[in-house]
Amino acid sequence: MSAYAANADLSGVSVIALDIFGTTVDWHTSVAEQVAQIAGRTNAKVSPGRFTDEWRDRYLPALDAISSGDQPWRNLDALHREALDDLLEVHGVGDDFDDTARRDLVLAWHHLAPWPDVVDGLARLRRRFTVVTLSNGGLALLVRLLKGADLPFDCVLSAEMFQSYKPQEHVYRAAADLLAVRPEQMLMVAAHTWDIDGARRAGLRTAFLERPKEKGPDRTADRAADTTCDLAVSSLTELADILSC
Repeated sequence: MSAYAANADLSGVSVIALDIFGTTVDWHTSVAEQVAQIAGRTNAKVSPGRFTDEWRDRYLPALDAISSGDQPWRNLDALHREALDDLLEVHGVGDDFDDTARRDLVLAWHHLAPWPDVVDGLARLRRRFTVVTLSNGGLALLVRLLKGADLPFDCVLSAEMFQSYKPQEHVYRAAADLLAVRPEQMLMVAAHTWDIDGARRAGLRTAFLERPKEKGPDRTADRAADTTCDLAVSSLTELADILSC
């Protein structure tokens, strides 16, 4: 059991909100595999793992540009396409990927495999709590992803619904408002320090879910020790144990 658990009073929590990319699904492995398949159609010379890393590296800066007002709001598919077009040119392989291939690459983020503990963990958590997504992924993306992975969420909440992105505090509070609960009645579960920090600032309770392989084999994942949270767990099934589900 987590060292945090003994001091965490979560008796008022009625909703559990989960981040998706990295927390619920293994984006790195799934995207890298699809990059390899699509690049293989034309024998494009790219390293799937490295390409996926560099694509993801453009994610937070894009969100920051929108949150600061420097860029207008666009959904995650649009941001992924903009980053992809730039990255293909940087790698000198733009001519190897036509519009169809580029669309397929963007859609790779709609088809991601869950971590092994997720299906069982979600089923158990739903016995006592309303369990929802709270992701920066667009609504269409999330619906396709969850249906394809057969993930039993009670409700799909997307930052697209609020025309803003986590970790802006407005996103977390707006999600709580939609579900008619106070922020402190919602537990945010995430594998990223920036997400946990944003949720905490918004008044939510927080659980850091350790995913050591979230960023792939060559990079170090975020750790609970680098933020402040109510709970730190290594799986959704461990969280279900702590919450007596």
